[in-house]
Amino acid sequence: MTLEEVFVQETAVRVQSTGKALEEVLVSAKNNECLTIGVYESAKVMNVDPDSVSFCVLATDEEFECDIALQIHFTLIQAFCFDNDISIVRVNDMERLVEILGDKSGDLEDAHCVLITNPNEDSWKDPALEKLHLFCEESRSLNDWVPEITLPER
Repeated sequence: MTLEEVFVQETAVRVQSTGKALEEVLVSAKNNECLTIGVYESAKVMNVDPDSVSFCVLATDEEFECDIALQIHFTLIQAFCFDNDISIVRVNDMERLVEILGDKSGDLEDAHCVLITNPNEDSWKDPALEKLHLFCEESRSLNDWVPEITLPER
């Protein structure tokens, strides 16, 4: 096995485990009422209390890939996250994200942006969140500023 093949294999394993970590964090944050869902709701939280934001997930799929307004919102949210040292990732499976977020009707139209908030610094800690922060830090060191994570299938 060449060095390149080993690197590709290790990267695939890392991305898969990161997808599981993201799913764990989203479920845990939902159970602890530490989620903000929606582009506009997220923008409000970031404007009012940026220190409460711990992590940001931007989500899209083929249907919304060419939505110029959404891409502009994403650019503004990304800039805000960079300015405030908020880790940020992209996922490309809105349907799976909505499943994880637990809306039984599947009607989370505006799940394009999900914030994980920490209202009280000591109230909620999750080791999977630390793993995601490290993943984002490693990705930034490789000039991948908004890494894409694949959510695990059900």
